[in-house]
Amino acid sequence: MRLIHPAAAGDVDLAQAYAYPDGPCVRVNMVASADGGTWLEGLSGGLSGGGDRRIFGVLRGLADVIVAGAATVRTEGYGPARPRESWRPLREGRPAAPPVAVVTRRLDLDLTGPLFAEAEPDARTIIVTCEAAPRERREEAAGHADVIVAGRDRVDLAAAVKELGERGLGRVLCEGGPKINAQLAAAGLVDELCLTLSPMLIGGDAARVLDGPASLTRLRLAHVLEEEGFLFTRYIRKSR
Repeated sequence: MRLIHPAAAGDVDLAQAYAYPDGPCVRVNMVASADGGTWLEGLSGGLSGGGDRRIFGVLRGLADVIVAGAATVRTEGYGPARPRESWRPLREGRPAAPPVAVVTRRLDLDLTGPLFAEAEPDARTIIVTCEAAPRERREEAAGHADVIVAGRDRVDLAAAVKELGERGLGRVLCEGGPKINAQLAAAGLVDELCLTLSPMLIGGDAARVLDGPASLTRLRLAHVLEEEGFLFTRYIRKSR
């Protein structure tokens, strides 16, 4: 993998290239085709490659918490993040793996699945929901996960991010899907976008990185890496 912007270089240290800034930060990580689609045959993995998977692992190792919408968790078959030997220097003083936080209004999750049953005690899965979620289901969920109630009729992502920060989980990695990304952007919460551009055209009806109401977040390009035709970009919000 080589650096092609802002200056050409090889042997990139990915942990250094993607190091979080000081303080809280919400980072969105996505992969998209050259024509903007974010899944192939229903899954993001069809767009990925070896370099993308390496960066995906580093981003998880750097994060305090991984955030994903319930639809993404179900479709992609999420389990808990598994500790990696390569994460040891990245996670000094923190649990060996970050917890996964699932955003869901209806709590339509398999609470007996691996994401909940196999999470490490110090990285227990988190459910982010709202007051409108069925009370009985919320009470059941509390037996399998830590539950954050943020918002009344729908999940208030600003309140959820604040609550995560108060729990010491300020370095947020959002893995989508596009609807959650759009809600974060509309709330002015996206600090960084790490976007892999896959060298393929797919057409079809796959959503873009943001799938929701119009919003504007101005970004500056921090770097571009390249490997086997894939481009790995990191954008940072201009106001930072």
